Amino acid sequence: MKFSGRKAVRVKMDHRRPVNLMGSDGTWRRSCVLLDVSQSGAKVEVEGTLDVLRAKEFFMLLSSTGLAYRRCELVWIDGTTAGIHFITVGGRKKPAAPPAQNPVQSK
Repeated sequence: MKFSGRKAVRVKMDHRRPVNLMGSDGTWRRSCVLLDVSQSGAKVEVEGTLDVLRAKEFFMLLSSTGLAYRRCELVWIDGTTAGIHFITVGGRKKPAAPPAQNPVQSK
C-alpha cells in the first residue's frame, strides 16, 4: 500500500509486532509496536516517554536477541506514535561491521 507523498511502499502490519527502540549507546530502551514499515522507514507506537527519541540516532531492534536491527532517526512524533527513518549511506544500509578481509594467498 502506498501512502500519499511517500516514495517507498509501506506495509501495514495486520498483527501487533513488538519491537524495541534502543539508544545507540545502549543507555535507554523503549518497547514499541510496529504499525507499518517500508524500505526507508517505519511507524511505531511507543510505550513510555518519548523524550529519548530526540537522540540523533538510535536502533530499532527487530529480534529479542538484537541480531536483527536498523539504525534510525526520528522524523515526527504525534502523541504516542512516531515516524522513524532508516539511516542509509548511498541508498544502501550502513554496514554493521566492516567486511571480513580475504586472506592473502601465496603463489
